[in-house]
Amino acid sequence: MGPQEKPRRVRMTPGARRVLAAAERLFYEHGIHAVGVDTIAAEAGVTKKTLYDRFGSKEQIVVEYLAGRDERWRELLAGRLAAAGEGPAARVVAVFEASRAWSELYGAKGCSMINAHAEISDPGHPAYPVITGQKRWMLDLFTGLARDIDAAGADRLARTLVLLHEGALVSHGVGVLPDPFGAALDQVRELLDG
Repeated sequence: MGPQEKPRRVRMTPGARRVLAAAERLFYEHGIHAVGVDTIAAEAGVTKKTLYDRFGSKEQIVVEYLAGRDERWRELLAGRLAAAGEGPAARVVAVFEASRAWSELYGAKGCSMINAHAEISDPGHPAYPVITGQKRWMLDLFTGLARDIDAAGADRLARTLVLLHEGALVSHGVGVLPDPFGAALDQVRELLDG
């Protein structure tokens, strides 16, 4: 699968939704490699046969887990961007504020994509394009916003915004700073005011 291709997705039945909910909770809490299909099936209240009939493999469950989180993130972000209005600087700030809100609700252990990448670095893994695709999408988002702020310096500004954003996500997950999104936002505002 090429980097721009969409991963294969599974049609969700009630049993599949239970499997996915259990897998998401377990993968995020304990790590992808640490959680086996036996544990997922038991937590979801389904048989391993049902799990494999619906998903085919643990790798496909990982794809669904990451793709689902990415879809929910994009929905939350779309609402925040719409509420921010048309001003590009306000929209950049809205991305960081959305990430802070998401992290407080769903990200006590940091970014699920970054965490997954720590375990899945093989480009041949079916979840790899989901992970890297989400980060490319964020870079593209920041690049579009940066073009509206400074067309000539858009690429550099976008890269700086991504680094501040990803640094805040990682710092939040490991608890290094008391308010990493606040610190990143201070830097973003200085950058945009300059």
